Amino acid sequence: MAKTRPGVSAPKLKAGKKDLHSYTIRGTNKIVRVGDCVLMRPSDIGNPPYVARVEKIESDNRNNVKVRVRWYYRPEESLGGRRQFHGAKELFLSDHYDVQSAQTVEGKCIVHSFKNYTKLENVGAEDYYCRFEYKAATGAFTPDRVAVYCKCEMPYNPDDLMVQCEGCKDWYHPACVGMTIEEAKMLEHFVCFECSEDDFKQFQNGFHASPVSDAKVGL
Repeated sequence: MAKTRPGVSAPKLKAGKKDLHSYTIRGTNKIVRVGDCVLMRPSDIGNPPYVARVEKIESDNRNNVKVRVRWYYRPEESLGGRRQFHGAKELFLSDHYDVQSAQTVEGKCIVHSFKNYTKLENVGAEDYYCRFEYKAATGAFTPDRVAVYCKCEMPYNPDDLMVQCEGCKDWYHPACVGMTIEEAKMLEHFVCFECSEDDFKQFQNGFHASPVSDAKVGL
């Protein structure tokens, strides 16, 4: 059963069905429980799987299992489309609920908080992250303001390399400060143009894993 689009009413679960605590994905030993995030078969085979959070699992007297889900949207599915700061694994938790056959569940995944995602040493195929909730009908986001960095004042994209100034502690894209990515990777120290390099000769090399904790707010 294909994912319904915003504005289309989802079918309601009928009376007489019983709640299930879990469901085993067909052909696997993977168990889905309420609260888990799952990959669901798209209506177009050429598209990536849909991502949803399971809100409820129910079965009828014929053992037909349905899942009530809350969809995650990819940036390109939102009204504003994909923007430069959206990461490849970024999702928006929408207010769009739906009821689907459990047979459309293809696998499980993990949707991390943005902060936890930036701390991952290795990002797997089933790792995603979410930092916004999204209203499908209006295109509004919560929160509507996020931390911004660099001279370009863009939110952090965890896919992009950034370097931190040892003076002001702001983070910069190499291209925004006249460097290539290769040059940035070779740096032992970095001081932006607005900070005096002489005042920070005593600083030791100290790049953090990500700029999430050293933020301005804007956008």
